[in-house]
Amino acid sequence: MAEGIKLAVNGTLMRGLELNPNLLNAGAEFLYEAATTPDYRLWSINDVHPAMVRVSDGGIAVVLEVWQVPPDGLVQVLLQEPPGLSIGKVTLATGETVLGVLGEPILCEGQREISAYGGWRSYCGTLAESRGIRNANLA
Repeated sequence: MAEGIKLAVNGTLMRGLELNPNLLNAGAEFLYEAATTPDYRLWSINDVHPAMVRVSDGGIAVVLEVWQVPPDGLVQVLLQEPPGLSIGKVTLATGETVLGVLGEPILCEGQREISAYGGWRSYCGTLAESRGIRNANLA
């Protein structure tokens, strides 16, 4: 891919997960796994998808993936995201700032905070174990 926009994804858009085909259909290419600076918190939205929010205090480094998405594909991906998720700037542990999927704070109200898990895959792996599921597509 010659041109594209780097996009950090922290949930169901990641490789092998439910909404990953949205990235692939948009012509996106996986670049690398990464983590954010420790300035974010993560919530599970009804155990369907996460919401990552930047905070001024008490944040963690969230594990995520960085993809390169064609400009037109970025619009396509955003329009297919669940309500309450949007695109904003995310700072990676390397110091690089890229666009990324963020949650609106109101989306997190009354939801389970899962920051202690460090990322969506880790949280989903714990969910699968608690439900007696092995090799679940969640993790």
